[in-house]
Amino acid sequence: MISDHTNLEKSVNDLAKKLGVTPEDSPTSKQLKQQAAEETKKLTSLHGEAFDKEYASHEVAFHQAVIEAAKTTLIPNAKNAELKSALEGAAPLLQGHLEHAQQLEQTLGSK
Repeated sequence: MISDHTNLEKSVNDLAKKLGVTPEDSPTSKQLKQQAAEETKKLTSLHGEAFDKEYASHEVAFHQAVIEAAKTTLIPNAKNAELKSALEGAAPLLQGHLEHAQQLEQTLGSK
């Protein structure tokens, strides 16, 4: 997952550089970043099984939120064809991560 996220971030930065644009925070990205910061703070107080379960649960919810934001906000509002294509191309990766997180959550719930 780490390499997928790193590669996706690199491709986004490369595309922005190619297009000569500077990414700006949107209300959607600000909300996702705020939620991630709050979750990171919460996770630092947990250990062991409690950490694992919270992490898996958050990953499911976070990937669902990102997929929903991409479908309903980011892709429909993308004006540049390359950007729109890149967002659409990331969908299977995001879906795969969601499914992996769901499997992990299910495994941890059965302990």
